This record gives sequence, structure tokens and C-alpha cells, in this order.
Amino acid sequence: MKNIVIVGGGVAGTITANYLAMKLREEIREKNVSITLISDREKQLYEPGLLYLIFNRMEESEILKDVKYLLDPLIELKIARATKIDAEKSRVELENGEVVNYDYLVIATGSRVAPEEMPGLVDGGHWFYNLDGAKRLREELARFKKGKVVVSVMGIPHKCPVAPIEVTFMLHEFFKIHGVRKDVELLYTYPINRVFTMEEVSDLVQKMFDERGINYKTFFNPISIDPEKKVIETLEGEEEPYDLLIAIPPHKGSQVIIDSGLGDRDGWVPTDRYTLKAEGLENVYVVGDATNLPVSKAGSVAHFEAEVVAENIAAEIKGLPPTARYFGKAMCFIETGFSEATYIWFDYETPPKFVKPNKFIHWMKLAYNRMYWLTARGML
Repeated sequence: MKNIVIVGGGVAGTITANYLAMKLREEIREKNVSITLISDREKQLYEPGLLYLIFNRMEESEILKDVKYLLDPLIELKIARATKIDAEKSRVELENGEVVNYDYLVIATGSRVAPEEMPGLVDGGHWFYNLDGAKRLREELARFKKGKVVVSVMGIPHKCPVAPIEVTFMLHEFFKIHGVRKDVELLYTYPINRVFTMEEVSDLVQKMFDERGINYKTFFNPISIDPEKKVIETLEGEEEPYDLLIAIPPHKGSQVIIDSGLGDRDGWVPTDRYTLKAEGLENVYVVGDATNLPVSKAGSVAHFEAEVVAENIAAEIKGLPPTARYFGKAMCFIETGFSEATYIWFDYETPPKFVKPNKFIHWMKLAYNRMYWLTARGML
């Protein structure tokens, strides 16, 4: 029997597992293949929903589902924390002492926010990149009526690269709706020499910021936060005051990747950009945020990568050539407020192209928010 093990119960892990179950259904039923998914939590969080939760436009119950509900019944689910991946012995060690052996491993351990890496941020700022942070920010935004709001990207890479832009546009509209926009200064900061990594995106966003009276600073690299003075101190020697700080905290890979020696110092796994195999490991694949690839850490990327990995593992098991390749395909919606949106589509060779923000794309995004769980189940 061939044992396929997926570590990680987020979008990348569940999609990959479900695609494999669809492609290997006969082999699983004949007991020639097993698929096991290991998740350290019972529920999956639809992370793009956090952007709406902070404005009270989605509720917690809408963005959480049991991982078991999302998985094909032929997949075995283990709710346990993986503490070590032993690539030499092809096994995963769990916190409860269990050892799971594999013939093929898919690393889908994702990324995590590390606000503690920025001195003073835990006490001096807010963020919406995990559920607890988003719930606290929701309460703060409901109270905020006057002052300076700083949206600060404090490191690259981070999950959902366009989310800081989206939240800035949505803050502008949120304060307009509540009649206090004239009393609120909005400042967006980014660590490089433009407001986004991709020049085509940056040019459009900068123009839209100007039209809305949103200020921005580039080459802005925070090194510490003073919670008492409410000041951001930067590598460039600036001190930026704020009344409300909405940070995009530093991100790291999963602790199990660091502890297993499979990643770089921040926990990203060196990955072949086309085959998605972990470098130097023929039977280990990497999907989603866990890779070190120069692509967005976004749900669409995990989706497109999962298709390639599932196709190649299934092909190998069936004795067929594993010829599927990933070419950097990504697609991201960009909300430009509460009523309009645009999107970008790009890959390793093709720069992003835009359509003019409009209501139809905004409604497409809202519809996808409702249909996401079909994606996680491999049905969409």
C-alpha cells in the first residue's frame, strides 16, 4: 500500500487531499492507497473573511467549518500537532507520540503571523490576519471616530498580499459611511520604493489613493513600536505617530518546518517552482504558503498548486509520467471599497492586468465568499 500524508488542514491541505481522493478513488477502495490528513485544529478558517469581519460584514460562524466536514470520507483525518517531519525516514511525528509513515508527503503547513517579532506591536497595535486579532480590531473600529490611522506592512512576504490595500480602501469608505472621514487621517506604509511589489498594481493603487485623499509612505520599515507614545520607529530614522495602528505583522512558516530543518530561517520550504517538490526530496511536495516561491501567499495559489501536486502524485501511483507543472498562476480580487472591486491575474511570465473597478466584480467576490467551502472540498 502507498501511504500519502498531508500535513496541514488549511485550504492547501484540504484541496490537495480531496483532489487526490477523487483521482485515486478506486485505488483507495482496493486498499492499495491511503490518504491521511494531519491538522492541528478541528476547524478551518476562511482567512479572506477576516477582512469583512472587522467591519462586521461577516460573522465568525460564516468563516469557520469543521475540517472533517470538508474532507472526502475516504480520507483519514488526524487532529494532532505535527512536531517533526523526518524526511530521511519518511515519517511524521505527532505531539501525542504517534508516528505516521509516508510514501508521499505533502507539506501544507501554511504561514503564521508573528507580531511578537516586532517590539511593542503586541501592546501597541492591531491586526486582522488571525481571528483573535480581527475580533479585537472590530471592536476598536466601532469606537474610533477621530485621529490618525496607520496601515503598516511590516514585512514581506505575508499572506494575501493585496489585503493591506483592500483594508485601506475599505477604511476610507467605512469612515465616510459613519460621517467621520473628514476627522480621520489615513496613512498607508510599505517597506519598498512603491506601494506594492508589482509595479503595475502599485501605479493603479497610488492613483486611487490620491483620488481618495489617502496618504502613503514608501521605504518605510518599522523596527519597533512605542505603545505609550503611540509612535512607530523605523529603520530609516523616522518616528511616525498614530492613534490607531493596523499592522500587517511579520510572517513566518510553521514551527514544525523550522524544528525539522526543512526550511530557511523563517520557515519557508525551498521548493522547485515548477514541480513543487521540496528541493532535494523526491517524495515530498509543498503547497500554499509553506513554499519559498516568489508567488503570492494566497488561496488561489494554493488551489492551482494543489491541482498540480495531486495530478503528479496520482500519476506516479498509477505508473504514469508525472508531467503536470505549475507556472506561477495566481488570481486575486481587490476590493476598492464596499461596492466596487477589481482583480488581477498573473503568472511567472505574465504581468498582472486590470479591469476598471466595478460593482459586478465586487458581487463576484461576495459570491465567492459564500462558495469558498466548495473550493476547499475540491468541488469548485
